[in-house]
Amino acid sequence: MKNRVVITGIGVVAPNGVGVADFTKAIKAGTSGITFHQSLKDKGFSCCIGGIPTVSEEKKATYLSPLQLRGFNSTSILYGCMAGIDAWKDAGFKVDENSDLEHDSGLIFGTGTSGIEKFREAIYKIDDQKVRRLGSTSVVQTMASGISAYLGGLLGLGNQVTTNSSACTTGTEALLMGFERIKNGKAKRMLVGSSSDSSLYTWGGFDAMRVMSYKHNDSPEKGSRPMSETAAGFVPGSGAGALVLESLESALERKATIYAEVLGGDINSGGQRNGGTLTAPNSEAVQRCITNALVDAQISSNEIDLINGHLTATSKDALEIENWTKALQRKGTQFPYINSLKSMVGHCLAAAGAIESVASVIQLKEQFMFPNINCEDIHPEISALIAREKVPQKTIEKKINIIAKASFGFGDVNACVIFKKYSK
Repeated sequence: MKNRVVITGIGVVAPNGVGVADFTKAIKAGTSGITFHQSLKDKGFSCCIGGIPTVSEEKKATYLSPLQLRGFNSTSILYGCMAGIDAWKDAGFKVDENSDLEHDSGLIFGTGTSGIEKFREAIYKIDDQKVRRLGSTSVVQTMASGISAYLGGLLGLGNQVTTNSSACTTGTEALLMGFERIKNGKAKRMLVGSSSDSSLYTWGGFDAMRVMSYKHNDSPEKGSRPMSETAAGFVPGSGAGALVLESLESALERKATIYAEVLGGDINSGGQRNGGTLTAPNSEAVQRCITNALVDAQISSNEIDLINGHLTATSKDALEIENWTKALQRKGTQFPYINSLKSMVGHCLAAAGAIESVASVIQLKEQFMFPNINCEDIHPEISALIAREKVPQKTIEKKINIIAKASFGFGDVNACVIFKKYSK
């Protein structure tokens, strides 16, 4: 007998809201977190806008000690610790450095890159003959598993503690990996999520690839335009999302608040074959990922009320919609509602799947659909496939039972998870 898996805690650090309350208010109102950044212009970026969470020094000090913050310069780890700690507390647990080891609780927290600013800072100060002067904090801040090392120690987690990294699919993949561990009885609860830093040295490579929007430097909030005919590339974002997954038995025993249930999902790759490349999806694999997720969740495609898509505001948006229509065998007015959080926060890269999963769970818990801002001019290739009213322009208060959330990442990797409103 497999365990049912539910979500008992959430945390988020997003460009348009730090903390669940502010984030919920922002997505309900369709509030953008995209702003102009002079530092990008000064460095010669073509895209000078982006989504960076607002975190004060005072705010940092409520999560990490002065000793931990000494020489600290990794926003990826900072955002992840903040979201992870908030989710853990939200689930009803305490953060105590003297707590007993939690043998039944683990952590899978992903990232794409970690501590690039820290590494750059350290290298800038030395030459090749003085490499040892990188500093003692450079190791944990620049190793990929720095985020799980920090969080695992802060919370005293004794089950599996690890970091995954699968580009833009990272957060959704982490969630499904944690889900499988609980479902199969290897853990009672798993803190899952992902984070991404706001380093110029991360965003610079994408700017050089010419995949970021440069047409809205004077109107930042209009810059991120998923599914729009005037979309001109993605807007970079950063932050972190975290969720506490728990066996239903454990959650009921604790009388915990249950946000939603995870029914199942799938992770696969297109192998960079049949049209798939490092940056483009193999459509056959994408459709297979979605259909396999439905099989794993034991639902039919007609049961999906809302899709929280990947939808990055690039030329691939129409292809993503086409893949959904084929995988679900639903189009026109029969297609589910669909929205993209990236219209408000930009593409948060490795953190995208986790932040968007938190947004999905909030929609289920509070029974609303957030709007697709900047999509008043739906791309004609998309409107030819699905009814325009299925791309909400304003917040819709509506009964929602099942949400499908998918992420598709560099390297032709895919993940799809199915969330359901919890019922006994």
